[in-house]
Amino acid sequence: MDARNIELPRTLVRKVLNLPGGRAWVEAWADIANRYLETWDLVLELEPGAEPWSGHCAVVLPVVRAGGRPAVLKITVPHAEAVPEPDALALWEGRGAVGLLDSAPEDFVLLLERLDGDSSLAELPLAETTDIWGSIMRRLSIPPAGAAGSDPRWFSLPSVADQAEQWTDTLPLEWEALGRPFDRWLLEYALEVCQLHGAVGRRRNHDVLVHSDLHYLNILPVLGDPRQFLAIDPKPLLGDAEFAVAPMLWNRISELSAVDPASHLRDRCTDLALAADLDPMLARDWSVVREVDNALDYLREGRSDDADRSLWVASNLLRKPLENLPPAARLTAP
Repeated sequence: MDARNIELPRTLVRKVLNLPGGRAWVEAWADIANRYLETWDLVLELEPGAEPWSGHCAVVLPVVRAGGRPAVLKITVPHAEAVPEPDALALWEGRGAVGLLDSAPEDFVLLLERLDGDSSLAELPLAETTDIWGSIMRRLSIPPAGAAGSDPRWFSLPSVADQAEQWTDTLPLEWEALGRPFDRWLLEYALEVCQLHGAVGRRRNHDVLVHSDLHYLNILPVLGDPRQFLAIDPKPLLGDAEFAVAPMLWNRISELSAVDPASHLRDRCTDLALAADLDPMLARDWSVVREVDNALDYLREGRSDDADRSLWVASNLLRKPLENLPPAARLTAP
């Protein structure tokens, strides 16, 4: 089957066309796919007319390798966050994350172990997800210790501390430029966390490889064994493992307790951290910072409903809910 006969999902196309170079990628992706189908001796395993799997900025094709082994071919829109992905997957070596079988970083193409792309952790009841997420986090949180730290793949990873240093400059500037859209105390709390855990306060001896986008839809069952899960799409960083908790809090808010969703949110943060052997207070603090940054990004893009969700999470984690925000049941899902 020729990849040029495959139609990209419309949701993927809409997202990609808003990215730099997106239109060129939409026109070229099938030729790139065909090149690596031939180079890596792969056979497409997609029924005629069926849509391939996709993420926010990649298409994922089911393929069969020589010898009949299933895999997937992932073709990603070139962008900065995707650059360290193959290095991170190689460092994990399939421990907690999908296995990397081959890669062509120059074309943003990966050959990966095939998981069950039609299912995810999002389908399990909320209470059942905590231990699974914690188990994956413990396997993913590998340190660059000893001789392993000299592996050049570690040096491709951006750091949490550097991101925090950048935020100490950009967050107050954006907050002012947007007309001071929320209470100053929340901004100042986020800045204090960044200052404490940025380059100056960085705990280098605690640095680990961090999957910074470890939410429900990025955790898939192993093919043929629905009780085992692995992570995909890492957006890797080097730093505090607690940085990874936030995406599990800003998703599935509608499933929090209707009686007291704010308390349930805080309990979720603590339970997730403990399940992964993390510091609950540091997990809370990094989650606040990430949601303050998200809120400002959303407001800059005119997405006030999404900003409300981020501000609800950030302020309720600190037990100081901002006024004039919708109740949890009326917050927009990501």
